[in-house]
Amino acid sequence: MTILEQGGATAPQAVDLIKDTTTQSFVQDVIEESKRQPVLIDFWAPWCGPCKQLTPILEKAVRGAKGKVKLVKMNIDDHPAIPGQMGIQSIPAVIAFVNGQPADGFMGAVPESQVAAFIDKLTAGMPGGGPSAAELIQEAEAIFAEGDPAGAASVYAEVLNADASNIPALAGLARCYMATGETEQAKQTLALVPEAKRSDAAVTAVQASIDLAEQASALGPITELEQKVAANPLDHQARFDLATALNAAGKRAEATGHLLEIVKRDRKWNEDGARKQLVQFFEAWGPTDDATVDGRKRLSTILFS
Repeated sequence: MTILEQGGATAPQAVDLIKDTTTQSFVQDVIEESKRQPVLIDFWAPWCGPCKQLTPILEKAVRGAKGKVKLVKMNIDDHPAIPGQMGIQSIPAVIAFVNGQPADGFMGAVPESQVAAFIDKLTAGMPGGGPSAAELIQEAEAIFAEGDPAGAASVYAEVLNADASNIPALAGLARCYMATGETEQAKQTLALVPEAKRSDAAVTAVQASIDLAEQASALGPITELEQKVAANPLDHQARFDLATALNAAGKRAEATGHLLEIVKRDRKWNEDGARKQLVQFFEAWGPTDDATVDGRKRLSTILFS
């Protein structure tokens, strides 16, 4: 069970403000879902020109509602039973379901302003004007800093429920998974980040954490590595491995100390490997982490004194 499942939150893979439905999934996608928030069902067909005009308008308006309403689309050519039962005779036709029942609707390719007004009317009285995505992300970061990754994950999931492509929220959720040792879930979450956004600082930080965790998983127990270093302080590889394992165990200061010791003894060892590993630590920890700030100072002292 993941931290999101424990907290009753929703993983980003499951978040879907806009989806297609079938005759078989209509009850779950529309009837049941409308008991949680209003659902618009858009009846359309590939040959329908006005449908092609309306669909992007509907999608934009639903995204703009930030989770207050969902859009479900049904191709009436592939699934004629439901529109037949509902008496839909021309398309596009949009029916709003609330609390499991049809509540309102309209026909034809209406303008964007009319769609927005329809949604406003449908959601009137619903909780609104809540915190923005940026405010929620700040809240999640504060919760995470207090040592509650599960609580932070729930807030990140709330952001993703409204915008499944929010990069800071995806990175934050992945970081929460890493904090609870769920490396595979972190990797799956980070895989949702588009290639063009992979260089985002928050994304690269989590990726560095994942890389370091996978490095550490291939190493032996910390006690064995400590014994190797004690037996031969010049065994830089053993000290390097010990630093990696200590970092995975959350012992950042000790991990930093061992890598700095290699830098002091043999800067060129393994093509400057100790310094490079330190830089990866700093990236994973974040620029404002106390261990990063202290480690950078100590590294600078060695390199430039």
